[in-house]
Amino acid sequence: MDESSLARTSAAAADETDQPSELEAPIPEPGGDQPTTTPNTALKAQGLDSSESKPKFSQSDILKAVEVVERDSLAIAESFSSLFASLRLALSEVTSCSVDHMQCFADAAGYVQDSALDAATKGNRYVNSCLRYHSSTLLPTAQDSRRKD
Repeated sequence: MDESSLARTSAAAADETDQPSELEAPIPEPGGDQPTTTPNTALKAQGLDSSESKPKFSQSDILKAVEVVERDSLAIAESFSSLFASLRLALSEVTSCSVDHMQCFADAAGYVQDSALDAATKGNRYVNSCLRYHSSTLLPTAQDSRRKD
């Protein structure tokens, strides 16, 4: 492979990584020209009624989402592993101990990594449950509309 084709291949790979995946939603810029709306008015603006059922996801959409989550989880795990390997090396240099004697630090780093991943998982579950609760309180049900009358 010559240098020009190698450069084209690496440029194409860089372009692919810079592009958002199908499942990533663009984040609106603060202070943009977008009007602020509540979930009910946003649904009405799209021609949807909040009493209608939520859209169904196809099996392929769910599998794509799972693949994205798995890929991101693997990248996070590799990042943690790299971080702790760097910490072990830095500790061995600072303490003038060999890397072989750093096994206790490796064990401690493993425990910290497990704890961090566990805390992140629990935090994610908490945030998701809060979001579900919040969205359920924003969408009035038929009983709520009867109580107001």
